[in-house]
Amino acid sequence: MIRIILTIVEPDRKGAAYLNNQNPHLLKRFIESPWTYRVIRSILGSIFLYAGFIKLIDSKAFAQVISQYGIVPDVLLAPFAIGLPALEFLAGLGLILNMRGSLTVIFSLLVVFVGVLGYGILNDLNVDCGCFSDAEITSQNNLKLAFYRDLFMIAGVFLLFLSRSNSVLRSTHDGSVEKNKLSKKEEAYPCFKRNSFRYWS
Repeated sequence: MIRIILTIVEPDRKGAAYLNNQNPHLLKRFIESPWTYRVIRSILGSIFLYAGFIKLIDSKAFAQVISQYGIVPDVLLAPFAIGLPALEFLAGLGLILNMRGSLTVIFSLLVVFVGVLGYGILNDLNVDCGCFSDAEITSQNNLKLAFYRDLFMIAGVFLLFLSRSNSVLRSTHDGSVEKNKLSKKEEAYPCFKRNSFRYWS
């Protein structure tokens, strides 16, 4: 009688577990999806690639925008107006190509941008961020818009870091499972031990 009950209940438990595995939390599926990482990485990389390229084309206009904040000395305006966009361009290209370290560079740049924009907002500076084009440089004050935009991109960077860490954990777990399977196979069949292959070669 007990065996009959167990055989009836056990499939239901397995079915429930199967449904839970097939329908995980939507947010978890979104974060762990490789497409999430690829799409956000491509978008962020393209934004920085474009922003760096536009500012490199007209570095003089960007130098004028930097000078309005009063943070960088006049002597360093020209190097900043060229070096910063070049770093943005290379970091964006590196992120698109999924090169190591590019995401950390972009995160650092965004933190700096948010700090500078926050400084401009707190001091009520009537300047523009000059983040992209000449049209933005000559437009009305949009520091708050640029500030929130950079915060949104920082959230995207954190999502990339989280997606990447989950991917590493999954690969580590899968490797452990494969290693455990191989160990069990080696215990059952000693001739399959990795060290024993040299005796057969």
